[in-house]
Amino acid sequence: MIHTDFRSLLRVWFWAFYVVAPLGTIWAQSTPKFSNEFLNIGVSARAMGMGNAQSAIADDATAGYWNPANLVRIQDQYSISLMHAEYFAGIAQYDYAGFATPIDENSALGISLIRFGVDDIPDTRFLYDANGQLNYNNIRFFSAADYAFLISYARKIPKVKGLSVGTNLKIVYRNVGDFANAWGFGLDAGAQYVRNGWRLGLMVRDITTTFNMWTHNTALLFDIFAQTGNIIPQNSIEITLPKAIIGIGHQFEIKEKFQLIAALDAVMTFDGQRNVAFGSRVVSLDPHLGIEMNYAQRVYLRGGVFNFQTIKDFDGSTYRTFQPNFGVGIRLGRFGIDYALTDVGNVSDALYSHVFSVKVGF
Repeated sequence: MIHTDFRSLLRVWFWAFYVVAPLGTIWAQSTPKFSNEFLNIGVSARAMGMGNAQSAIADDATAGYWNPANLVRIQDQYSISLMHAEYFAGIAQYDYAGFATPIDENSALGISLIRFGVDDIPDTRFLYDANGQLNYNNIRFFSAADYAFLISYARKIPKVKGLSVGTNLKIVYRNVGDFANAWGFGLDAGAQYVRNGWRLGLMVRDITTTFNMWTHNTALLFDIFAQTGNIIPQNSIEITLPKAIIGIGHQFEIKEKFQLIAALDAVMTFDGQRNVAFGSRVVSLDPHLGIEMNYAQRVYLRGGVFNFQTIKDFDGSTYRTFQPNFGVGIRLGRFGIDYALTDVGNVSDALYSHVFSVKVGF
């Protein structure tokens, strides 16, 4: 029976691939590959510890981010998740807050807030006073930060047992001090299918494409641009192309009180070849693999790998790299705390990041 169910899941997997693969190809030749990348970092230390393989298995407030269709699987009346992380030796701050609650036995609602920013950036335009003397008191500071607000809705499909669908209404605000800001709007769509312990998830981010409308305050920097010969930026619209994530997960009973969850996500982009594990002109695929072992659903040990890349060395040779992640977690009653250690970019020891998150269900 398990093999039959697994084959059924694989058929759904390939069907979903051929449905979502054409998304984004219309715009791929005229739009940038990377936009709103802060929304691809991931939320929760549990997810980070598992290599961000969550589209099929997220089952708490973070499901609003990973796959809104999963929100109907939360076990608590109210689920809250909070996360703080510091990247690049503490230069960048990443914060997340999520809330989810069932509306009735067939539907659920979620809200997510995300901020990724670099604060206290020196503005040295006025470093020299009118007499040409250095005056460090004239240094001002500003922040460059990205914000996202997600409203998630999920609903079970009664006619298909185990199937649920969900969507995110996404509002994005990006700000670079007083120099520029942008508002963005878009939609995500997700689905989850559960059968005999297997979970299949499909998440399409920016399914409608997300549009960021940039406004530049060029008057503040006009003289600087003129002196340096740089192009004066114009108000513009930045487009974020669709991205599909297909995941599969299963929970195995190892022995009494010991359980193991294995998950695999395939992140697919359709904007040309990228430096990922499998790339082509039509679709690029970045696999995320994660495992989680727990004892009595109280103590958790996690591991995961993703971000496979080919790096070119100074002598012209190439080698493959990947990003390993590790994590632990403790759950006491309805309160849980998780920790993950991740090597951003797999470049140097200075880029190791510590991620903490807490979750509460009541």
